[in-house]
This record gives sequence, structure tokens and C-alpha cells, in this order.
Amino acid sequence: MLVRLYTLLGYIIQPLLLLVMWYRGRTLPEYRQRLSERYGFYSKITQPKANGIVIHAASVGEVIAATPLIKAIQTQYPELAITVTTVTPTGSERVKSAFGNSVSHVYLPYDLPDAINRFLKFVQPRLFIVIETELWPNLIDQIYQQNIPFVIANARLSPRSAKRYGWIKNHLKGMFNQIDLVLAQDEVSANRYIQLGFDSQRLVNTGNLKFDLNVTTKQYQAIAEARVHLNLNLRRPVWIAGSTHEGEENLILEAHRKLLIAHPSLLLILVPRHPERFANVEELLRKIKIPYVKRSDQRSILPNTQVLLGDTMGEMMLLYGLAQVAFVGGSLVKHGGHNPLEPIAFGLPVISGLHTFNFPEVFSKLRNVDGVVEIESNVDDLADAVNYFLENPELGKEISQAGYDVLKENQGALKRHLALLSPYLELKRNKDE
Repeated sequence: MLVRLYTLLGYIIQPLLLLVMWYRGRTLPEYRQRLSERYGFYSKITQPKANGIVIHAASVGEVIAATPLIKAIQTQYPELAITVTTVTPTGSERVKSAFGNSVSHVYLPYDLPDAINRFLKFVQPRLFIVIETELWPNLIDQIYQQNIPFVIANARLSPRSAKRYGWIKNHLKGMFNQIDLVLAQDEVSANRYIQLGFDSQRLVNTGNLKFDLNVTTKQYQAIAEARVHLNLNLRRPVWIAGSTHEGEENLILEAHRKLLIAHPSLLLILVPRHPERFANVEELLRKIKIPYVKRSDQRSILPNTQVLLGDTMGEMMLLYGLAQVAFVGGSLVKHGGHNPLEPIAFGLPVISGLHTFNFPEVFSKLRNVDGVVEIESNVDDLADAVNYFLENPELGKEISQAGYDVLKENQGALKRHLALLSPYLELKRNKDE
């Protein structure tokens, strides 16, 4: 009954969703250009080879987490067709930049029975893997009805999601019974699934795929080329504020202005999390009259440039590689923080706000070894933390090394994922065969 009500509501709100997509299309045309994919129509896209697998990574963070897994599957099962689905243009761009034509890519449609049916007929997968947290009742039901295994990899349940699912806990049993396997990224998420009623026999705490992050030679080469293109002197101090949200940029820019008093040549790389906010952040830079360059303009940084606005997609890792100190956004406001392991992979000391509930186990491990500096949500604390690392590079190295050791010590989730997925990857298309 609840699923029927959910489905009915899904159809009722479609006019509103169309308006939202059209509105977002003002700044990101892809929202309008690929609207048909949201309903399972893929007439302009080459149909993937049948009997492959689908890996759903909603947006950029999930694509980053899934990248080592996808590449490992490509290596071990080179003949296996892979379709990667996302729901955002930023996620789409990340898939294209990471994999090119080696995978198929489409948007996962809205969770409407007819749209899901068209999608499954188009892709014809033998396995469906969801990265982190995407529980769609109609999708799960139709996959189950077609005898396609459904696995949640690197599974995460935030406190907010766990609370919301808790409201309908008694209605989740049917959907949970249709899920073959949950590979939890940490003990916290594993326990939340079990508390909601998921069968512990079909759940394994494999660890977080995001720890299996390594900076490649190719990435270092791209960073070096970007530095030359930007005319960014190696001796110039640079700090980065990555994946920032509304309410953070004002604090960050005020902190930067304070830092410029002691470090006149200091450059801030400011990277808003969502591309639809690029224009708003640029307007803020204009308003406070701070000299800036947009990454999308492909212009050199001048001696008087104080901010590089990271307004491109798929370059977060590259931009982290240009800095000596990193602040990870979404943590000064109650968003829950973002992945601190990306800058840590470059050996950077990391600063974060206190709102890190999206990554409880990662931050707990970093905290235990003093591998991260956490601050209150104010200008002075942020400026002091950045200044500390700029003036004490050796102490910064101690903190960054502690964080890097945590990264390396907790790798292995990829190997465990592959071992548990191998029966499904090698499975024939129909479970009954």
C-alpha cells in the first residue's frame, strides 16, 4: 500500500520536477538537453551490450568512490559491458572524464514503473550495483522481478537517512528481501541497516572504497601541466577550499583577506560543490572586489590574482594537487562534510569544520592520530589554522603524514568488494539458469 502511494505521488509531482529541471537548465543546459533520459527514453544513445552490469553512482562523490571498483572490474572482466548511471550533470561529467568510451553512460530515470521498465529493457543487465545510498522501491522491485541481483556497494546510511527510513521501518521488509547483498563501508552504517531490519546474513562490513585512493602518474602530470598553463609559481603559497556550500564562502573569503596581511602573495583556490552556484560565488567575488580568475576561462594567474575560482567539473583532484593546505567544505555548515581523503592522498594537511557526520568513521580515525585539524565555524579559527600550516610547514607535514598513514592502513575495501562480487560478476544472466 505504501509503495502504491509512493508511486502515485511520484507521478503527481512530475510537473513540478519538470519545472525544476527546466529552471536548473538555465545554468546547466544538460538538465534540459537530456530530460528524456529521466523517463527512460534513450533514442539518441547507442544501446549497451546486453548481459552486462549497471553501476549506479548518483553524483560526483559516488563516482569517485566507484572509480577504483569500475577499473578493477574492467581489468578482471574485460569482456563485461559496464553501464554507469548518474543523476547529476556533474556526476555525468566525472564519468566521461574518468572512463571516456570504455563504459556506457546514461541517467538513471525517475523511480516510476514505466520509466524503470524502459531503462531495464534498454540496458538488459545481469547485475545492478548501487554505490552508497540509493534505495528506490520500484527500481528494486522490477530488478527483483527480472531475477537480476541487486547489490549495494560501499553502503552508507547517514543519520538523516536512517531516521527517515526508521519512520517506515515496518514497511521496509519487502524491499530489503529483494536486495541480495549490502557491502557496508563502516560499522556505523552496517548497524543502521541491521537496526532497520536488514538480514545480517546478507550484510558484510567491507570498509570504505574511498580509502582505496591513489594518485596516479597521469594525474601528477596533469597537475604539472595545469601549473604551467596557469603560470603558477612553485614558490607561491596556495591554499584550497574544496566542495564549499552556501554560507561557507563568505567565511572563507574573510579568512583569506586576513591571511593576505601576513602572506601578500597567498592564492586561494575556491571550489563550490555545485556548478549551479558558480555564478553566485563569482558575484560574491565581484561584490567584495577581490581580484580573481575563473578556471573555466583558461587564463593565467597574475601576480595580483588573489582567488582562482574552480568553476569547472571533474577537476577537484587536480586542484587539490596545486595546493599546500586544504580546507574541506560542507563542514562549517550542517551539510555533513565531504571526503577528506582526496587532499590527504596528496599529502596535504587538512582543515575541517565540526559538521562531518557524512564521514563518521573516516574522521574518527583521523582524529585519533591527529591527522586533521577541526575548527569552529568562524573566520578567526579558519584563518589561524591556515596560517599555522603556512608558517609551520614541518608541523603540517606531521599532520599530513598521520592522515596519509590512515589512508594507507585502511585500504583493502576494493579487494574485499571484488571477492564478494565475483560470484555475481561471473553469474549467468538468469538466476535460474
